[in-house]
Amino acid sequence: MLLRRIYRCSFSVARTCMTKSQRNGPSSSSNGTKTYFITTPIFYVNAAPHMGHLYSSVLADTSGRYQRLHGKDVLFCTGTDEHGLKIQQAADNNKKCPEEFVSEISNSFKTMFDSFNIQYDDFIRTTEQRHIHTVQKFWKKLESNGCIYKGSYEGWYSVSDEAFLSDNDVTDGKDKNGQNIKVSIESGHPVTWMKEENYMFNISKYKQQILQWLDSGAIQPDIFTPIVKSWIENIPDLSVSRPSSRLSWGIPVPGDDTQTIYVWLDALVNYLTVCDYPEQHQQYWPANVQVIGKDILKFHGLYWPAFLFAAGLEPPKKLFCHSHWLVNSVKMSKSLGNVVDPMIVKEKYSADVFRYYLLREGVPHQDGNYNEEVAMEYVNADIVNTLGNLIGRCTGMSVNPQQIYPRKNEDIYLSKITASDRETFENLDILVDTVCEHYEKMLFRPGIESIMSYLRWANGLVQQHEVWKLAKSENESDLLQLKCVIHIALETLRVSGILLQPVIPTLSNKLLNRLGIPANRRTLKCAKVSYLNSPDGYPLGPNEGVLLKKIKVKK
Repeated sequence: MLLRRIYRCSFSVARTCMTKSQRNGPSSSSNGTKTYFITTPIFYVNAAPHMGHLYSSVLADTSGRYQRLHGKDVLFCTGTDEHGLKIQQAADNNKKCPEEFVSEISNSFKTMFDSFNIQYDDFIRTTEQRHIHTVQKFWKKLESNGCIYKGSYEGWYSVSDEAFLSDNDVTDGKDKNGQNIKVSIESGHPVTWMKEENYMFNISKYKQQILQWLDSGAIQPDIFTPIVKSWIENIPDLSVSRPSSRLSWGIPVPGDDTQTIYVWLDALVNYLTVCDYPEQHQQYWPANVQVIGKDILKFHGLYWPAFLFAAGLEPPKKLFCHSHWLVNSVKMSKSLGNVVDPMIVKEKYSADVFRYYLLREGVPHQDGNYNEEVAMEYVNADIVNTLGNLIGRCTGMSVNPQQIYPRKNEDIYLSKITASDRETFENLDILVDTVCEHYEKMLFRPGIESIMSYLRWANGLVQQHEVWKLAKSENESDLLQLKCVIHIALETLRVSGILLQPVIPTLSNKLLNRLGIPANRRTLKCAKVSYLNSPDGYPLGPNEGVLLKKIKVKK
């Protein structure tokens, strides 16, 4: 049947396994409460924002918007990480004081987020006084729990990664002058041997708790879980401070201004700062989802839960780890000049166009490959030719001279619409459930594919019934058939528009405005209910032109 042809095996499984409660409405979030806390990493301000930063933010923003459509009290935070030796050095290289340097770059991140409609609730900067206050309280908690001791650290340190490394984590390499050096196996960045007196954290003490957390499926996709488990074996105690003589740009250790708190301990605590730890954090902590890139998996999948366990706090419910983006199959690099600036792409096309491509093409478990021509082909095929074409066909004056969202005549519906097409149309509520199931797991690509499959079906229905011919007929039965087909198409557009709101908020708003859908009837709950409250049909909204013009790649 057509319904299964649309969704293939995945839809068939979703349909047969759906429980009654799932059919009655979108599933609730995993913690079953009205609050939902989602975070991005705080982004390191040693350089301008790029495509990878935007991808993390779009993933989190889309999830937050989806949860808001459920009526959840969402707290979505993002921000910038502004301490550390790397930033201290970058400021020196740019002949600026650290405060001026970090403020400029932090503002560039905020500008990018605002330009791409990232609907954050809190933008945290680690140089803020509220954060310094929280980090020092957290440090004192670790100290009072006997988790920190004074000791000596001797080993490899990567300034670029702000990470301590074991002998197994480094290998031989060459610097730009061809000299032999040691580099990080994972990142390729140079490392230096250091021996100094620091405060140490006994991370191995929390090995079993971390393993239990990992075994609960906390890291998604689960292909990343074995990687974290491999790091736990024989892990040495972690240095959690640096001498302030070496690192002055950071938060002083409480009661010992000769030491500066390790930048990753400082940075990770930002998630508690926005929850108002330790006074009010219980309202939102533990986080429902923390979105991270795979390059910072060790810090969030190993160090972060250990710090939280040591402080007597629960770890996040889920870490959603995504892979990287290549450009024309090559890793982005400033030296190669192939770093994608999201602001340039946005100015050439639009924020929604780039958002759509990232979510439509990106999958978390493997690196994406950005090719601008291919990206715009996706957008043209889906948004212009499928979504835009359907709304244009059904709202144009030639086929819809009354400019209404018509009712369907039941007799015509049963006699002129095939049983297969009726079944597909009557299962729009299953489309909502299917898409919500994907969105709940932050798997936006299959959710979008499900929506586009339905829109392609609706386009085919309009083509099959040749609405342009029906519109020219003077036969009443033909005109009722026309209204019936338009109703089916507009209902499919209405439901699709509601489901696409988290993905392309501006274009979805334009679509729903054109359909005349009131702002208070754009929730997921409304998507499950037919729009049939008027005997004569609702008036359409104003015509603001085509949804999106066909995109030509701009060099």
